[in-house]
Amino acid sequence: MTDFVIAAMPREDSGRRSSRRLRRTGMVPAVLYGDNKPATSLGIEARLLRKLLADERAYAHVITLEFPKGKETALIRDIQMHPYKEEVLHMDFMRVHAGEKVRLHVPIHFLHETTCAGVKAGGVLHRALNDVEVEAPVDRLPEALEVDIAQLEKGESLHLSQINVPAGVILIPLQHDDDKEIVSIHNPRTGAEAEETPEAAAE
Repeated sequence: MTDFVIAAMPREDSGRRSSRRLRRTGMVPAVLYGDNKPATSLGIEARLLRKLLADERAYAHVITLEFPKGKETALIRDIQMHPYKEEVLHMDFMRVHAGEKVRLHVPIHFLHETTCAGVKAGGVLHRALNDVEVEAPVDRLPEALEVDIAQLEKGESLHLSQINVPAGVILIPLQHDDDKEIVSIHNPRTGAEAEETPEAAAE
């Protein structure tokens, strides 16, 4: 169910002062909750965390937290970043187990972006969505949804209802009759059109 593993240390103290002290030692404070168990405060080495988060798949994948006296499987639920540094300040993990259904956002990867029919014909690609919320059993969570747009022409678009998803995966917006556009190809605006726009607006 998981091939992402990271060492974690439980900690008894919490609060801002404790978190600041922990960060000074090269650790990142975090919390593990869910599965009708008490929340657990923990610390993870910042260098290990940077390596984990460098892989996009980790954000939508089950992660094994290895404690000195056992293991827990979890999903990343929230990441608090420093306002201007590439530094994680705090993380939330949610316990999960095989077969459990969960919701989370997964990235959308477009295939053949630069060689699709509309772009080759001079159109401009517009990505309306970069990710989408899905529901699926944890052992069927897709790391990303791949959408082939090779045949997309100028003036055409694709919506959520038009893409294929793996078995057992539900697109949450469609459950609310929200068939979002995910990608489209427009005719490029010419210089003349751009110049005419202010005049048209004035009229």
